[in-house]
Amino acid sequence: MADSKTFSGFPVQNLSSDSTSVGQIYYNSTSGSFKAVKNGGAPIGTWASAASMNTARDNGASMGTTTAALAAGGQIAPGVTANSETWNGTAWTEGNNLNTARSHLHGAGVYTSAVIVGGESPSVTNATEKYNGTSWTSSTNYPVSSTSIGALGASNTSAVFFGGTPALAETYEFNGTAWTETNDMNTGRNDMAACGTQTAGMAIGGTPGRQAVVEKYNGSTWTEVGDLNSARNGLAASAQSSNTNALAFGGNDGSQTGKTESWDNTSWTEVADLATARYDLGGSGTGNTSALAFFGGTPPVTTATEEWTAAAFEVKTLTTS
Repeated sequence: MADSKTFSGFPVQNLSSDSTSVGQIYYNSTSGSFKAVKNGGAPIGTWASAASMNTARDNGASMGTTTAALAAGGQIAPGVTANSETWNGTAWTEGNNLNTARSHLHGAGVYTSAVIVGGESPSVTNATEKYNGTSWTSSTNYPVSSTSIGALGASNTSAVFFGGTPALAETYEFNGTAWTETNDMNTGRNDMAACGTQTAGMAIGGTPGRQAVVEKYNGSTWTEVGDLNSARNGLAASAQSSNTNALAFGGNDGSQTGKTESWDNTSWTEVADLATARYDLGGSGTGNTSALAFFGGTPPVTTATEEWTAAAFEVKTLTTS
């Protein structure tokens, strides 16, 4: 073990490089300074540009994680698209199209097991499609014809859809074959962000108007929790995160915004903004330290992709005064 130094009367390790152990105080002999490793996470996270999508759009479905995302459908003025693209952590690749071109839809799952419902094609539809990582297949129609329906879930056999236009509160679970109605949301709305699983989900913001309301879903009922700092609709979230750790970003708060907020299971904290302010965008990710933002704009629509990362720790230089 390296010899020790004394900081404020206490012996600390003498290291030649920085530590990654949260809570440790040490002396870095290379920089000649005392340092401490503190909790990092979302408050010190940043957005960075990533490879652009192939097709610009807004109001499409988005699913998956930061290294395995899926975008499908959307609006390309003056019409809608059936285009589907997958993200492997480095680049977007065009895949097989939806069977029904549509916009104003949302999706649940990951890019090897996803499901989308509803939307405009251009008329309002209740059509459901499942994705197996290669192609889209029609499935049991959603019980309601609507647009901008909220969606969350881990796969196309374990998903939850809720809300919708104009201000619906109905909630339905999907097991891959059939739809089952559960308890309504407390606040009926549409055009919201959502994330999590069938037993630990969350609905964020939305419209009519621009809302800050957030609700958690436990597999049966919805419970209101802490509001967003910025009321908005058309925002996105880290889709595969839980309802205890999430990131919400972009949206319409009166104009296009890049505002980003981090959820720690107690409250929302404003963190670094997206570089490209936009609403009606897509989002994926696994929590408030790992997320992906893509498409959106309205107008103009964009192919811009941004990746959010936040280290679990940060190293701080200490003073002895």
